[in-house]
Amino acid sequence: MGAARTNDRPDVASCGIAVMAKASLPGKTKTRLVPPLSFEEAAAFNTAFLKDVAANIAAAGREAPVACYMAYGPPGATAFFESNFPASIGLIESWHPNFGDCLFTAVAAVLARGHAGAVVLNADSPTLPTALLVETARALAQPGDRAVLGPSNDGGYYLLGLKAPHRRLFEDVAWSTEQVAQQTRARAAEIGLDVHVLPEWYDVDDIASLRTLRAELIEGRAFASACSGEMDAGSPVGTCANERPDLHPAPATHTAALLGSLLASTDLGRRLDAAGSIAMRAAE
Repeated sequence: MGAARTNDRPDVASCGIAVMAKASLPGKTKTRLVPPLSFEEAAAFNTAFLKDVAANIAAAGREAPVACYMAYGPPGATAFFESNFPASIGLIESWHPNFGDCLFTAVAAVLARGHAGAVVLNADSPTLPTALLVETARALAQPGDRAVLGPSNDGGYYLLGLKAPHRRLFEDVAWSTEQVAQQTRARAAEIGLDVHVLPEWYDVDDIASLRTLRAELIEGRAFASACSGEMDAGSPVGTCANERPDLHPAPATHTAALLGSLLASTDLGRRLDAAGSIAMRAAE
């Protein structure tokens, strides 16, 4: 395991952001979106998401000193990232059976490159407000050890920022469950680590969230989280994004273009509506 590109430079940004990224391989990537997507469409969305997340980090870099990395897999996928992203984006191979080990590897690698803060960011939130990345970098630049947590509306998190490689935050966590954010906060409490909590956002990793993405990018309906108030120690959610007038969704131009094209040229709209109806009936 190693880095194909290191993003080394004399003026190292104070904050390094590593996107937890998979190469786009039909049948291997974003399979939870199949159906209603085909394997090929799901892989195309993965590429669009990654490009939009990278563009979002670049936009944040105009307001705060941040650098972008792709913490990628599977092994041997370097060519995909080198062909889709500029050389200014560093590459860190981070592929383990346990997702917590993937996250910890990325954090440790970013800190080892001289950044004072390291952030692991999901690749499933292409419309995440740029202001939240800026807020993260600024929070990590403050004196004293701390973490920054961005909770997702499914109980996980879209972002975790650290100033030191605290392995405990990645242990005894039930990954891919609604307990991830809550358990991560509990691990932080165990080691006495303060946590700056960001507003909740959403991951695009199932039918419901794919429909939310369509509503946001195509229909102009803003994402409204179901949270209320500040996050307490036992709650998996944080302040509502809709309670922050300074937060505006990132444009996600690659994702919007792909989604618009598929809606116009295929029956994706019908598939999304049918899948949503099935999900609603199953929940009754």
